[in-house]
Amino acid sequence: MSDTASIAFTSVEALEAFLEEMIHTPSDEAEGLSEMDHGLQCAAILKAERPEDIGLQVAGLLHDVGHTFSHIRDHGEAGGLALRDLMGDRIADLVSLHVPAKRYLVTTDPAYRALLSPRSIETLALQGGDMSPEEVAAYEAHPHGAEAVLLRRADEQAKVIGLDVPGLDAWRQAVKNHVQA
Repeated sequence: MSDTASIAFTSVEALEAFLEEMIHTPSDEAEGLSEMDHGLQCAAILKAERPEDIGLQVAGLLHDVGHTFSHIRDHGEAGGLALRDLMGDRIADLVSLHVPAKRYLVTTDPAYRALLSPRSIETLALQGGDMSPEEVAAYEAHPHGAEAVLLRRADEQAKVIGLDVPGLDAWRQAVKNHVQA
C-alpha cells in the first residue's frame, strides 16, 4: 500500500487503464468476485434505482478504486482524493463518503447492521465503528450525505458472484461525460 497522495488520475485514459486492471483484481468480499465486478454491480443497482442520476451511477462504478492503493480504513478518502481533479467534487465526495455512510447507517438504522456482509462487519471496526452524535450531525450536514447513503446501500448489495450486469464498455461514455475539463 502506497501513500495515498501519490495516486491521482490525471486523464480519462489513465482512469480507464486503472479500471481495466480492476477487472483482474480480486475483491476481498467473495472468492470469484473482482473489484470491477463489484463496481459494475453497484453502478447497475444505482442505475435501476436512480436512472436519471448518471453521476451517482459513475460514483458507484468508481467507489472502490482506493482499495488497490490504500488501507481498507482509508480507501474511500484515498479514492476520492485520487479522483477529485479528474471527476470533480460531487463524484469525489460520494466516493469519499461511502465509508462514513456505512458508519452512519449502522448508527442510525438498527436494521442496517444485519445487512452487512461478513467482510463489511470486519472492516467496520477498522473504519471507526458507530458514529458519535457529533459525527452523525456532521454527516447529515454534508451536501452529498444522503446520496452517499444510496451508494452505500447499493455497495452492500453489489456482491453477487456471476451476476449479469453491463460491462465496463457500457460505462466508458458516462465516465468521459463526467470528466471535469
